[in-house]
Amino acid sequence: MTEASTAHTMSELQKQWAKARLGSQALGQPPTEIPTATTMPEFNEADEDKEMAGPSPGGFPFDDDSSSASSVSSTGTVIPSPGRALFARPQGFASRSMDPIPWTTYFERELFLKKETGSESGSSNESGSITYHAYLTSPVGKGPLFVTHHGAGSSGLSFAVLSSEIRKRLPNAGILSLDARGHGSTTVTAASSVSGEEEETTGQAPSPLDLSLSTLATDLFTVIQLTRAAMHWPELPSIILVGHSLGGAVVTELAKSYRLGPSLLGYAVLDVVEGCAMDALQSMQTYLSTRPQGFASLKDGIDWHVRSRTIRNSTSARTSVPGLLAPVEELQRFQPQQLPRGGAGTEGTAKPWRWKTDLAATQPFWEDWFVGLSKKFLEARGGKMLLLAGTDRLDTELTIGQMQGKYALQVFPEAGHFIHEDLPEKTAIALVDFHRRNDRSQLVLPPKVSDLLAQGKRV
Repeated sequence: MTEASTAHTMSELQKQWAKARLGSQALGQPPTEIPTATTMPEFNEADEDKEMAGPSPGGFPFDDDSSSASSVSSTGTVIPSPGRALFARPQGFASRSMDPIPWTTYFERELFLKKETGSESGSSNESGSITYHAYLTSPVGKGPLFVTHHGAGSSGLSFAVLSSEIRKRLPNAGILSLDARGHGSTTVTAASSVSGEEEETTGQAPSPLDLSLSTLATDLFTVIQLTRAAMHWPELPSIILVGHSLGGAVVTELAKSYRLGPSLLGYAVLDVVEGCAMDALQSMQTYLSTRPQGFASLKDGIDWHVRSRTIRNSTSARTSVPGLLAPVEELQRFQPQQLPRGGAGTEGTAKPWRWKTDLAATQPFWEDWFVGLSKKFLEARGGKMLLLAGTDRLDTELTIGQMQGKYALQVFPEAGHFIHEDLPEKTAIALVDFHRRNDRSQLVLPPKVSDLLAQGKRV
């Protein structure tokens, strides 16, 4: 076929299409599309994302951090339909729920454990009481008890989703997750020995509140003992301590003291290393100055944690963020003389949900939390595991210890700082495997030689 005949044929096709188009418009019918060699189906981005991501665990939306989950490689050209907004946000994202998930979804009960404070605290002018708040799912039979301690500014709900994943793999396990003093719903009542007046504080801690590492470790030990008494356990179950960030330093301090005795099987530290932590403290005030001081609603607070990728799993954010925020009125009721930042004026009215814990006020304790952490981690008794979001966080001392096989190391590079919230399933698998490696109840020892000889057996 010559070029002239080809051009003539294409011209005839164009004329036929033009006539058909004009005819259909005259009859009020929709225009006919230009015939092409191949027909390309309409591309639906929401459906494509849904097919790629697959169903999320537990029926809740999950935020995938991998770039491959949100991008498609194509050698063709995608032609959008005329009625579609090219730059509209995918419908799947817009419909994502940010409703809070109640703690009862993950724990059996909450505990309020009161302890009087006074002369034993080491301060002659300090007296009053502290009411520890904790979440508990009791172990079944001889099952272990995972005791968790959150990081600075978080709460016991930080481990809620993780606790569910642990129970899926180890159904007889128990989980005890406390709110540290100055955090969550744990309250401290200070009574002046002179005036007899009491002042109750919760959440945003006043400057006199003692948040030293030794005090926090004693609090953790006290909560374990008070829980045993409240639940009428004849003895402590086998315990695995799990601490994130500051909580990692607390569980290491408690493990090194050996106050739990043979009940302690081991301890796991999540994403905290002495050298890296000390470096991060230099920029902590800058970070605190850039995060929002409050939110218009609890849903807005959850949404900010997800969008800022502070917590990369929306299910975890919907569960743990409600433990971090409280209405201004509630905070004022416990601290009438100290308003939360921005608590007064139009800004406080527009954003009534504020942080329970004033992290900036804890600065005097920051260095005390992490100095000497690596050495204590390696020297404390019991099995040891370190979970990190990247190997770059290892300092020299821990690198040498890992090469010598002194502890187990797991690295989750796809997670952020909140490893257990970003990847609760993978964290649960690591912790359950860690328990099984250190579980003495499954250990079968060979018979002693003396026993064999006493039985008249030849050795």
